[in-house]
Amino acid sequence: MNTPTELLIDTVAGPAHVTTPAPRATWWDLAARDPDTGVTQTPAWLDCLCDSGPYRDASRLYAFPDGSRIVLPLVSRGRRPRRLDAEESWPSGWGIGGPLTPGGVTPEQARSLFDDLAHRPALRVGVRFRPQGADVWERAAPGTFRLEAHTTQAVDLDGGFGTLWQHRFHTRVRRDVKRAEKARVDVEVDRTGRLVPVFQELYDQSIERWAAQQHEPLALARWRRRREFPTGRLAAVAARLGASCAIWMAWDAGEPAASIVVLRHGPHAKFWRAAMNRDVAHPVRATPLLYRLAIEESCEQGCRIFDMGESAPGSSLEHFKAGFGAVSHPSPRYWRERLPVSSAERALRTAVKRAIRFRDA
Repeated sequence: MNTPTELLIDTVAGPAHVTTPAPRATWWDLAARDPDTGVTQTPAWLDCLCDSGPYRDASRLYAFPDGSRIVLPLVSRGRRPRRLDAEESWPSGWGIGGPLTPGGVTPEQARSLFDDLAHRPALRVGVRFRPQGADVWERAAPGTFRLEAHTTQAVDLDGGFGTLWQHRFHTRVRRDVKRAEKARVDVEVDRTGRLVPVFQELYDQSIERWAAQQHEPLALARWRRRREFPTGRLAAVAARLGASCAIWMAWDAGEPAASIVVLRHGPHAKFWRAAMNRDVAHPVRATPLLYRLAIEESCEQGCRIFDMGESAPGSSLEHFKAGFGAVSHPSPRYWRERLPVSSAERALRTAVKRAIRFRDA
């Protein structure tokens, strides 16, 4: 772990003490007192990044004159020169980061965090905010930061599973679940990491299906998907989170059909990854059954929210999640760059997609 550095900075909210990396004990304390903290805002999640990628802890603890404290989860790519580095919360594919604010955040404090990040020497700085309180950060964001619109779909578990099943699950979802139950699909839950290799096998099969759907060369699809979700990442998450990482696996006649990974922190459950052998899973509706069981367990464990992650607006995936009662909420990302690296990357991706006649699924 990096040796903490303490700074005193002038802000619009008064002189603030900044400690980086944020002390773990303080971070865990704020996470426990902030009811909106999700698993991807915990120190354990940062450790997962560092275990499975070229990242180092760059988190920041802000202590303001009124006694309030805010932790901003943050990682950097430690092997790069600082002027070519990226400091993000989080990098693409790692979900929502953003500040932990157990006592709420004032407009002045929000602006203070943005001002501090604006002066970081890194080439790029980006923060993905959670839906709760996103409006405060939107009003505080200076013009030097660009807005990148994102949404996250979440199921409100208020009322318990009976209410969800009867009044929020779509008829087609209930029909699919009953079909899976009649087909006698076998389901098990692994909280030890034992089923990681089976999930990885299904994920590799999913890559082949996605490549065909998107008119993408298989070699390119494998390179791109494994760069986004490399072999070993799920194992690292399962090892760090322990029982808070549940791998749900559906089997049909002894053959793995579908799997989803659900993470938990406090009253928040989060769907993280999914994979399936469609030829096996679709006829018996294995995937809807897994979601139904995971949501029911989350209700039994006292969770308030089941986060189903992000989907493209109007996509079939968004429609699928809405069938379980998931509602979209803004979860914006703000970023700034000293050089237009992201624009160049987007232009290159667009050119490649046009060349291979890529179809967004």
